Amino acid sequence: MFDRPLPSFIDLAIVGSGPQALTLVTHILQKRQKFRNRFIVLDPSGTWLEQWRHQFRAQEIPHLRSPAVHHPDPDPYSLRRFAENRSMELFPPYDLPGTQLFEDFCGEVVKKWELTDRVYPGKVSQVLPIQWSQKPRFQIVLTDGSSLIARRVVLATGAAVPNIPQWVEEIRTPYPPSSLCHSQQLDLRLIKALSGEDIVIVGGGLTSAHLAMGALKRGAMVTLVVRRQLRERLFDAEPGWLGPKYLKDFEAEDCWYSRWEMIKQARDGGSVTPALMLQLRRAARQGKLRILENTEILGALWEDEQWRVRLNGEVSLMFNRIWLGTGTQFNAHQDNLLADVLRIYPTEIINGLPVLDSNLRLPGSQCFVMGGLAALILGPVARNLSGGRMAGDRLVKAIIKPSLTTGFPEGLRNGVS
Repeated sequence: MFDRPLPSFIDLAIVGSGPQALTLVTHILQKRQKFRNRFIVLDPSGTWLEQWRHQFRAQEIPHLRSPAVHHPDPDPYSLRRFAENRSMELFPPYDLPGTQLFEDFCGEVVKKWELTDRVYPGKVSQVLPIQWSQKPRFQIVLTDGSSLIARRVVLATGAAVPNIPQWVEEIRTPYPPSSLCHSQQLDLRLIKALSGEDIVIVGGGLTSAHLAMGALKRGAMVTLVVRRQLRERLFDAEPGWLGPKYLKDFEAEDCWYSRWEMIKQARDGGSVTPALMLQLRRAARQGKLRILENTEILGALWEDEQWRVRLNGEVSLMFNRIWLGTGTQFNAHQDNLLADVLRIYPTEIINGLPVLDSNLRLPGSQCFVMGGLAALILGPVARNLSGGRMAGDRLVKAIIKPSLTTGFPEGLRNGVS
């Protein structure tokens, strides 16, 4: 726990304490140990990885989708060494770390880099560009009314907006909130039994699969509704996006809209790992799970204490609960912490993604962005653990060498080519 008062001024404020923020801090300290007292990490939890921990436990996710070389420590092999006596917690085929193993390892990383007390327990409500001593600075305002001045700020909140289908917005009948939930609202640990209930889960990605297994474990009959064929894929984006195989062409593309299309095609909606697909197909053969592929929900009506769900093909089915595994999207326009920064530093937004400079700054500013919002520069894995390392490489150079320009990569232009 942070054991000092909130400073009035800091060189670098990092908003968020998830895996990407931890990756950034360890990489900064690897390059510049003397930078230790020049940054602060701000998160409501006052600790590292709390949001990540909650998400994995709430959805009962047994292991990560990224191989063991992807983690917050600068040494890519340190997780494998940490797991030497816990090899059963590395899942095939590429040593995917178990959730508890990864959490324990990150705890060791925090201790190794002496970061236990570096997260200040505060929720940031505003990031205000100001002039301070005639120099551009940021006022970081917390929800309790306190604030500090920062020379530079990194937004590493992982902020994403839930994708809510249009038919949900069109529901006019009142219904119990617990009967229709997005995956971000669900915590399977709080649901003890679902025996006798029919649940429809919307979406064909990994989250939907985890929720389906959680509901089946609690005795529910589950229907999985997928807009297209349920697709099996080990990773959410091809490994070629981690290096020059695909990134070379991506970085050579000088049209932002084309880059956005490349990102969309690379992630290509949701997919399920082979191991989970095996479990889903087994449950379907046992009659516990119904998979409706190439199917869309057209509308839903709450009547007689249950949902009447209308599907394409003029089919209506009855369910007790609707769970949305429809994913999230990154949208700079809907990120409250970016609102004031974008007003002072106007930035082109391409379908929700900001056009950052090569060091992941809003052009002309000292406001850096990590995570999914940096995808136009980093590519489709920007939101992943590997994206955190890629972002960290760029940010560290700019942070420890602040003389670097804030310009765009040469040859890059706006608009459609």
